[in-house]
Amino acid sequence: MQHPQRLLADIGGTNIRLAWQAEPGGALHDTRVLPCAQFPTVDAALAAYLQEVGVPTPREAAFGIANPVTGDAIRMTNHSWSFSQRAVREAFGFERLVVINDFTALALALPLLTPEQLRPVGGGLAVPGSAIALLGPGTGLGVSGLVFPPGSSHGVPLSGEGGHVTLPAQTRREFEVLSVLQERYGHVSAERAVSGAGLVDLYHAVRTLEHHSGEEVSAAAEVTELALQASDPLALEALELFCGFLGSVAGNLALTLGARGGVYLGGGIVPRLGTWFDSSPFRARFEAKGRFQAYLASIPCWVIDPSATPALHGASRALDIAGPGPA
Repeated sequence: MQHPQRLLADIGGTNIRLAWQAEPGGALHDTRVLPCAQFPTVDAALAAYLQEVGVPTPREAAFGIANPVTGDAIRMTNHSWSFSQRAVREAFGFERLVVINDFTALALALPLLTPEQLRPVGGGLAVPGSAIALLGPGTGLGVSGLVFPPGSSHGVPLSGEGGHVTLPAQTRREFEVLSVLQERYGHVSAERAVSGAGLVDLYHAVRTLEHHSGEEVSAAAEVTELALQASDPLALEALELFCGFLGSVAGNLALTLGARGGVYLGGGIVPRLGTWFDSSPFRARFEAKGRFQAYLASIPCWVIDPSATPALHGASRALDIAGPGPA
């Protein structure tokens, strides 16, 4: 029996990653990363990809998207694209289309990752069968996880919007920084600080507290370059605040899920920090939970290598889980 080809997409607020598979579980072919801003609609991005790689439109498709998926209509939180799943399916003639949150897709791929695709950041050994936590800052802050009911080897992914939980302060300086963000946004979610735009806002908040010294920046990469290449003290403080906040949120998630199976860090920002991240405030803040410090100290954390495009494999797994028939 011939398997239908699959079109796979990982749609973020900045880039859309695309590939196709000849069969379920097969290798990814013609992987491309396209800037979302170059295309007025998701349809235009998909059509451009198919034309570039020169393959017929696959019969099946699966998208992971940085957005809640609660019905047919999709309107992205951190980008202008909006679309109807039904309209996309009909426009391309897909027999099946599955659309899920991008971090749900990434969670589905976690059991497929190899040690070479992971960099450890402290902790002990994972407990088999225990829950796994997943989060990662990029354009936004994605949050998910896997739980393992009896008899499940691949786990059941969690779909939520944990990036929008309220961000707490642990020090007087953090309280001052979050007060600056609160004046601007009202509610300060974790994503307001632990994301690309959040790192820029942290830097500007520090500049405000230091009476507007430092440089003007508009992108997270500028902050990290000032911090790690130019040793700018304000940028370095902003990056340390970023990693400390990420550690607090990750520790909260690990406690909430009982994630003794480990914590995985995805997204595009942390991998770019390299080994500097290992000595950042992340791990100390991850474990700084009072009476449960020892519990968290035993939990391993890993940084996922984004070059493996694991969310595309997770999107393919979502098609397998969905089963045959219209999606």
